[in-house]
Amino acid sequence: MNKKTRTIAVLLLSAMATTACIPDSSSTASATMATPIASVSSSLEGPRDAKEVEAFADSVITDVMKKYNTVGTNFTVVADGKVLLSKGYGYADKEKKIPVDKDTVFQIGSVTKTFTALAAMQLVDKGKIDLRGDIQKYLGGVKIPNKTGKNLTMYDLLTYSTGFDSPDIASYYSPEYVNENFPIKDFVRSHMSAVVRPPGEIYTYDNFGFLLAGYAVENVSGMPYSKYMEKNIFKPLGMTSTNVRITPELLGRMSAHYGPKGEKIPMDGTIPTEKPEGGIVSTADDMAKYLLMHLNKGKYDGKEIVSQKSIEQMHTYQFFADKINEKMNGQHVILKGGNVTGHSSLIVILPEKNVALYMSNNDDNPYVSIDVYEAFMNHYYPRKTEVSKPTYSAISEQQAKAYVGLYKNTRMEALRTMVSYSNGKLVTETASGKHTLKMIHPLLFEDESGTKVTFKKNAAGHIAYMYSTGLPDLVAFSEKVNVDSPFSDVPANSKYKSYINNLKALKVMNGKSSHIFDPKGTMTQGEFSEVLLRAHGWHKQPYMIELNKKQMKAGLPNYQPNSPITRQMAAVMIQNLKQVEPRTKVKLSGTTDAWAVEAIKALISQGIMDPDTKVKSDGSVNFRSKELLIRQEASALLDQAFNYYTLPIGH
Repeated sequence: MNKKTRTIAVLLLSAMATTACIPDSSSTASATMATPIASVSSSLEGPRDAKEVEAFADSVITDVMKKYNTVGTNFTVVADGKVLLSKGYGYADKEKKIPVDKDTVFQIGSVTKTFTALAAMQLVDKGKIDLRGDIQKYLGGVKIPNKTGKNLTMYDLLTYSTGFDSPDIASYYSPEYVNENFPIKDFVRSHMSAVVRPPGEIYTYDNFGFLLAGYAVENVSGMPYSKYMEKNIFKPLGMTSTNVRITPELLGRMSAHYGPKGEKIPMDGTIPTEKPEGGIVSTADDMAKYLLMHLNKGKYDGKEIVSQKSIEQMHTYQFFADKINEKMNGQHVILKGGNVTGHSSLIVILPEKNVALYMSNNDDNPYVSIDVYEAFMNHYYPRKTEVSKPTYSAISEQQAKAYVGLYKNTRMEALRTMVSYSNGKLVTETASGKHTLKMIHPLLFEDESGTKVTFKKNAAGHIAYMYSTGLPDLVAFSEKVNVDSPFSDVPANSKYKSYINNLKALKVMNGKSSHIFDPKGTMTQGEFSEVLLRAHGWHKQPYMIELNKKQMKAGLPNYQPNSPITRQMAAVMIQNLKQVEPRTKVKLSGTTDAWAVEAIKALISQGIMDPDTKVKSDGSVNFRSKELLIRQEASALLDQAFNYYTLPIGH
């Protein structure tokens, strides 16, 4: 399993969520991970002996922590109604030499979504929420812009199929918010996203949808989300160290937060303060109780927390792309990961095996828990049969016309894929390179590495979406966009035409009017800033906007939004956000200010330059640094710089 698929494994699944995009293969974890514990046969079916589980965990987790420079983690395994292991590794605070133990508090991030789904299903059980009814009934008068003609439902919220235009507008993050109080209602009313695709049509990982689900729980129950969770979930489960809010007592037991180099970093506070999509804190012992309830079909210690019907629905794949890769090593697996700044968590449930595990680490690297999960599956549930190879069919050029075009990711618009046709096969092209797709059937394809790509039709019967199991981090369908040539002042033979049309189709850079682009017009620094943020793709995510604006201007001697922008200023601003690593040495000719030299060299070394900038035979490049940037040049620089494939993992 490669890193790309593993990231999907962390983010994709939630209770009531979607398909398990985990390949049905035996592995690919690192050599250390694939080695079974010497005292146990690799054919062992499931964890049953506590000492053996601890020996397995000690060996694997120690190696993984060393591999990723992880300071501390905890690990819990439950099976057949018992806790087989609940143990800490490393330090909760390495500077103070405080070890992680079963009572160390971690922020579980998006694992919170499974609790919010559980709360919603409790209210469904009581007849207070209609799972398939219009969600507007449960929002206390808050209106959702929706011109699709199809009502948004709680089911859509819980299956990431809302059709929201801005699925990640769910919170702001900053250490300064730690001791503040910001109600969910205020945030929802001021940040409502619009439904732009028919609910239920496609899957897009959706933080705002779960925030709205938690808000519905508040309204229907008549109590704050945190109070509802405490009364109806945490207390009945005996989860005394779990809360939506970080109390002083829990803060005193919370693990410190660490960055990728093992450096201590501050904990973020959030707006809103209570986060149904990612705000719960908990311990290994408490999470064991939660998992035992799941395995016991909704009951814990003789109490019914949620109905068996609802828990089984939560454990069933509800929405997925052509049923591709829905099992891991032949096993039905439900998993949900979560990340906040400095903490990462994962739960794994195998309902048919009556086994589950939980893990948290005090950095925000999801691969720590995914490596352990893979090792766990390969050790206890090794693949028993080879996966049969599919048969492929050629696709004609006429058939291919339905698929060919530009697709933008529905979670991150700047992520795009171009699909073309060549010699009986489709070809996908991203910033990472080209891949050839062989057709298994008209909506399911496979590339040369075995990665599945599925296409989906819209209500009109036209190919409108694509989804790849190899796409990292974004876990969302991509939508086909219409790339036409609307501008009468852009000649058909213009070297800039494709860049201009791409940015127009992606809603990154518009013309001066519907038919005029003004390719040789200049731009102000403020105008370029707005387009740059849209190209970068984080313009719809509140917790990133101010950070990106500040980062974008770093190193500029005199940013003035109403003044024209020079080419060297544009290059620095792009590099501030893009942060590309120089590939080759570049020699600049002409005049460039010292503060812009390294940024320009870095972009040129990656091939990010407009068509009128050429590398000369002696290897030198005149970037024309002090000239004013014109609009067609801006389109070329931005289209090349941000036609990217990998992105940071969101909160």
